[in-house]
Amino acid sequence: MSNGWMQARQTRYAAYATVYIIVILAVLAVANFLANRYNKSYDATANKRFTLSDQTKKVVGDLKQDVNIRYFDDADRMQPAKDLLDRYRLLSPKLHIEYVDLLKNPTAARAANISRKGEAVVEVGARREDAKTFDEEGVTGALIRALKGGERQVCVVAGHGEHRLDDTSEAGGFGGFQSVVQRDNYKVQSINLLQKAEVPADCTVLVVAGPTGDYIQPEVDALKKYVEGGGRALFMLDPPLQLGRKPISDNQVLADLLAGWGVTVEKDLLLDESAASQLFGGSAAAPVVQQYDSHPIVNDLTGSSTEFPLSRSLETKNTDKTTITKLFSTSADSFATSNLASSEIRINPAKDKHGPFTLAAAGTYAGSKPGDSGRFVVVGNSGWASNEALGFSGNRNLLLNMINWLSSDEDLISIRPKEPEDRRINLTRAQFLGLQLTSQFFWPFIVIVGGVMVWLKRR
Repeated sequence: MSNGWMQARQTRYAAYATVYIIVILAVLAVANFLANRYNKSYDATANKRFTLSDQTKKVVGDLKQDVNIRYFDDADRMQPAKDLLDRYRLLSPKLHIEYVDLLKNPTAARAANISRKGEAVVEVGARREDAKTFDEEGVTGALIRALKGGERQVCVVAGHGEHRLDDTSEAGGFGGFQSVVQRDNYKVQSINLLQKAEVPADCTVLVVAGPTGDYIQPEVDALKKYVEGGGRALFMLDPPLQLGRKPISDNQVLADLLAGWGVTVEKDLLLDESAASQLFGGSAAAPVVQQYDSHPIVNDLTGSSTEFPLSRSLETKNTDKTTITKLFSTSADSFATSNLASSEIRINPAKDKHGPFTLAAAGTYAGSKPGDSGRFVVVGNSGWASNEALGFSGNRNLLLNMINWLSSDEDLISIRPKEPEDRRINLTRAQFLGLQLTSQFFWPFIVIVGGVMVWLKRR
């Protein structure tokens, strides 16, 4: 009786154990299946370094045709590439990734004209583009070029004291402008309308970047013909300050052209006393914008700040040929002063106009034929896109959004891949010694004392 009961109990225990094992194995199998089918991860880095940007998600997620990405390297060096490209693959079933081992398949590298290890090639049908760098910016850039096809060119006007593309100085150069725009897959060239008063036909977008001298009428006529004929232009005009050795002219003929399209550039200087401008800009003469109107250029900038040192205000209105949209304005704590010759500019609430004031506007010009509509953007400042300010928060994204909208690449308007963030902690010698003493001696001493006290209590 007792022996039978023991056997029955052992049988039940064995059955329970078997069922538990089967359940655990089933749970593991289902979890493994779901993990493979629905790959999810969490990026805990402060700037979401391991999360693909909105731009990449938009480009890859909207694929309508098959795209192949081939990566060439040695097998033992493939893992970093897989970490990046597998995130791309999860965005669309139209994207196919191939990893080519150079040791096992050297002929494939020769056929693809691969000259070094660690290169990626994007193929869309018969079109091929090489990634300039193997990171998100390089891969997404190659993908955009392969999908779009053809050359896109930004032409920057020179000849009247505009910012120079070859100037890499911190003060007012546009070397950073050129680098940023080129990384977004545009070619950049400088043109001079004094030599030939005609915008080259290969210019996708024309940029007038802070001229200090006056344009002459034939140049302005060329700009007018270009935009009204369906061209795209970005005008960045600084206030006509009469300070220092390099005063800025009124450039009245250019201002008259913009006024005819519905954008009046005022002869004033904006001073913003809002908390944001004081905190980020450090000066009332460098307004900081944190709120934006509704337009494709600025819709994705929510939560970003942009800075505009030494700006003028704009007045906008629609005309029979143009439709104007405000992009952003200064805060309600801003003033506009017309005293542009004094070496010390101060706010005079009794005389100066009170804000907010429009800082930038976008417009379309209705052409005579469908599809011939011109586009233009006017900003009352050019320093925001210079080497000194381009790295400020959202300035870089705003610039590229403007270029993308002007070139009708609205599908590319979004926040770009993030630069790796340097999050090192800099300590003084005293701080380092304090941290060392705390971690190596104080906390171990507390643990030892606590252990001795517990041992004595149990004794």
